[in-house]
Amino acid sequence: MKQINSLAGLGCLGPEDTAFITSHLQKMTVPAGTKVFETGNTCSAFLMVLDGCVRVQMIGETGREIVLYRVEDGQTCILTTSCLLSGDLYSAEAVTECETTAVALPVQQFKELLNRSQAFRDLVFLSYGQRISNLVSLVEEVAFGRVDVRLAQFLRDRADDEGLLKKTHYELAVELGSAREVVSRQLKEFEKKGWIVLMRGQVKILDPKGLEGFISA
Repeated sequence: MKQINSLAGLGCLGPEDTAFITSHLQKMTVPAGTKVFETGNTCSAFLMVLDGCVRVQMIGETGREIVLYRVEDGQTCILTTSCLLSGDLYSAEAVTECETTAVALPVQQFKELLNRSQAFRDLVFLSYGQRISNLVSLVEEVAFGRVDVRLAQFLRDRADDEGLLKKTHYELAVELGSAREVVSRQLKEFEKKGWIVLMRGQVKILDPKGLEGFISA
């Protein structure tokens, strides 16, 4: 387990606050595919990921899904922070993408530390501000960005060292906040150009330079 001062900048806390937060943290390890929270749940703790990855996504009334962000090693969840500060219920769901170890600070201790520690307040709101900026960028991309370019960027950024990305067309559509039909059509265009090859449940990049040139054009 990582040291507490390596978590999301907690090394800036003084000895007293570090001792306080450490004594109240609750550690948990959950397997891949576990729902950490879902729409309508009450938020009861401030969450920090030690190892692993949690995908936060929203499902609309029509059933369409979109990935809002991921919480990875050393990060906190902006939606959790928002619910703790406002008292609102969760408006999205979170699912572990792999086995994930995290720690939780109960809401009472979170509020107590927030009230008494300037360093902890700075940490919470810095993380909150950064995530809000990322969400604004996501809204701009979904509303105004070209799906073909965003798809190419996602393939480039998420493929492994062998150029392989294990995602279905539907999963890619969820990542991009688009319709599966739109993504499937664009993937076929990329395949015609020889940049990728489509396989069952996965995409293989054949020509990374061609894909990069399209992104940069």
